Amino acid sequence: MSDIQIPSLEASAAPAKAVRPLAEAVKPDAAGYIWGTGRRKTSVARVRIRPGTGKFLVKGKEHTVYFTEVGNQASCVSPLKATEMTGKVDVFVNVSGGGITGQAEAITLGLARALKGYLPELETALRAGGFMTRDDRKVERKKYGQAGARRRFQFSKR
Repeated sequence: MSDIQIPSLEASAAPAKAVRPLAEAVKPDAAGYIWGTGRRKTSVARVRIRPGTGKFLVKGKEHTVYFTEVGNQASCVSPLKATEMTGKVDVFVNVSGGGITGQAEAITLGLARALKGYLPELETALRAGGFMTRDDRKVERKKYGQAGARRRFQFSKR
């Protein structure tokens, strides 16, 4: 019975959990911009950010002018609010394809990716808010012999 060893408390302490290293900050391009690309449905948004006063332009217009619905306006700036970067960076967006809501959500993803490249420490807050996940749902195609993607023509028994 003397061969049994009881481990001490220090030895049983679990080693510290390895934390995933943060990505390195992306170097700005020649004009001083950090880029991020966002997609949603058929919309593609190319987002550029740089340190500034909080300007937010979508295709040369203020985002409040480009997006008339309050929900789309809030969706665009939500990554900035979640990371408390409102008023600290200027945002310039080129967006194409799809509809207004798809464009707003594409801008959200592109802005989150650009902020992560600008300051990698913001990634945890962006992930917690759900801004770093691409929503890959798209419209299902219409099938031949049917009225739509799932809708059938009316069945006639006789």
